[in-house]
Amino acid sequence: MATQKETVEFILGKLRHAKQFSTRAMFGEYALYADGKVVALICDNLLYVKILPASNALETLCEKGEPYPGAKPHYIVEEGQLSTFENLPATLLALAESLPAKKKKSARKKR
Repeated sequence: MATQKETVEFILGKLRHAKQFSTRAMFGEYALYADGKVVALICDNLLYVKILPASNALETLCEKGEPYPGAKPHYIVEEGQLSTFENLPATLLALAESLPAKKKKSARKKR
C-alpha cells in the first residue's frame, strides 16, 4: 500500500523544523531527510527510523520492523508517538549528524 501524501505532511508537521527536514518520493513511499541525509522511511503510512546508536532513545519506546521485505529492521514510530515523543526531531537530527557525509560525485574522465 502506497503512503498517502497527507501522512507525509502530518509527519513533517509534527517534526516542527521545516528547514531541516524534507522528504522525497520513492516507488510510492518516501525517504525522510534530516539535514540532507536519509534518517527514516515513510512506508505504508508509518515512520521507520534507522536503528543506529544515535537513535537509541527509541529502543524502549518503539517496536521494530522492516519498512519493506528484505530491509534491515527499523524503529516503527506510530502516529500517537509522533505527538508524545517530544525529542523525536532532536533524535533524527542527531542520527543525521552521526551518518557519514555525502560522497561528492567525481567528474568522469574522458578516454
